[in-house]
Amino acid sequence: MRWHKRLLVAGVAGVLALTASACAGGQVRGAGGTPQPQASGGTPAAAQANDRTFVYVPNLDVVSDWDPATSYSNEIVALSNIYEGLTRYDSETRQAEPRLATEWTSSEDGRRWTFKLRQGVKFHSGATMDAEAAKKAIERTIEKKGGAAYIWDPVEEIEAVDAGTLEFTLKYAAPLDLIASSGYAAWIYDVDAVDADGKTTAGTGPYTIDSWQKGKETELTLKAFEDYWGGWKPEQYKKVAFRVTPEITTAWQLLQRGEVDFVQRLNPQLFQQARSADGVQTAESPSFQNLLVLFNTADGPTRDPKVRQALQLAIDYDGLVAALEGSAQKASGLVPQGLLGHTPGMEPEQDLATAQELLAEAGYGPDNPELTLSLTYAQGDEDQKLLVTLLSSALKQLNVTLQARPMTWGAQWDLGKKKGQDILVMYWYPDYPDAYSWFLNVFRSTDEPQLNLSYLKNADIDAAIDKLPELTATDKSAASDDYTDLQKKIIEEQAAVAVPYVQKYQRALSANVRGYVDNPAYPNVVFFYDLTLAS
Repeated sequence: MRWHKRLLVAGVAGVLALTASACAGGQVRGAGGTPQPQASGGTPAAAQANDRTFVYVPNLDVVSDWDPATSYSNEIVALSNIYEGLTRYDSETRQAEPRLATEWTSSEDGRRWTFKLRQGVKFHSGATMDAEAAKKAIERTIEKKGGAAYIWDPVEEIEAVDAGTLEFTLKYAAPLDLIASSGYAAWIYDVDAVDADGKTTAGTGPYTIDSWQKGKETELTLKAFEDYWGGWKPEQYKKVAFRVTPEITTAWQLLQRGEVDFVQRLNPQLFQQARSADGVQTAESPSFQNLLVLFNTADGPTRDPKVRQALQLAIDYDGLVAALEGSAQKASGLVPQGLLGHTPGMEPEQDLATAQELLAEAGYGPDNPELTLSLTYAQGDEDQKLLVTLLSSALKQLNVTLQARPMTWGAQWDLGKKKGQDILVMYWYPDYPDAYSWFLNVFRSTDEPQLNLSYLKNADIDAAIDKLPELTATDKSAASDDYTDLQKKIIEEQAAVAVPYVQKYQRALSANVRGYVDNPAYPNVVFFYDLTLAS
């Protein structure tokens, strides 16, 4: 699986005010109140204290960056429980809901937003979370210019009107309530207490760091923040551990033995076993995450667009989705269904005969010298491994040898930034429920590669990408058309990427856990505070 992140740009003109919720046309959204743990099945009023540690099993290292301003990778699974934003996206209502903001309004032109902040909230440092503190946090994130800080590009000015009111003036219309719900760069934190070494935390969330041992199997443990504004109930989990387990079969065995509580991903065969296994429950839901097969457009054999087009046509899309047995659905373009910009009718098909013709035009193929290509993919990800196996087999028929290397994300990314491979396989999902991040992060030109790992450079595509935020806020129909045009240029004309499928999440967790809800806006995140131990 992929977890990693991106970089950005943007620009235009407007006004915005932020206090604690948002809605166009001067309407008000939000409701105060304390969120209660979602405990399906009910829990007795006098519940027994939960002394268990909830053990989450990721297949990759958890933390690469502790700074809430610049974090842009796998640590979302931990930081989403340590930090909070003004809003949180609800995938069921498809709206931003209150978090540190209890309500918000926006002007009719979408350029001024005002957020009312929750009262009585403390940072882990003991300092009070108020409008001035929130302003400083967002301004620091913007100034750091790291990770997903681009999400705040529409902001021209932030004003702490009073202790409980935050107002934003925007350069151009933008959906600030959704932006504020981002899983990256939207955290509110005590700027004076940020610790890059992970020894302390500066958030308002329900958990703080207990221990962090990079490279260890149990890499990270969290403990309850006793002064959390939402309060605590006896049946909630106050201790959490992240036990890194690269192999899915090993993770499944640990769950069956009761040593762990949550496996973020099972392959289809194990998921079917889990459906009927004692002591285990399953969860299945669609995601906003798709698989990208990025071709090196700058160097090597794949610099030739004919080679890239041939590689697109060599992928057995139908066979791959069928083999995934319900854990994925075939993609249509870059934007998953349910987001503005999704374009039906762009489903790819395998065509080995045309692929062979294109390779012949490029000087390769069965009657020409063998072509050897390098590919990197995520270590421990069985779905990506299946893609590699099918693609290797198909390319063999075309006299192309694929040298595939499974790698940790950090190693894969480091190599990618050096343009060290012909093909790079990774997942992508949006920072907030909007398709913009695929285009800005993955396909907009950059002087030095960050997450544009196809190395595409095209001025017309860049200009179209830069128009997307304002169009999305002011003319959704035009934005949808532009998203469609961009996808055709990037996939069909430039052949910079192939998009085989959109992932469906297939999780397994202990049967005695209550309250788990999968939210595709926060991939692989478990909001531990919402969970309870069944009595």
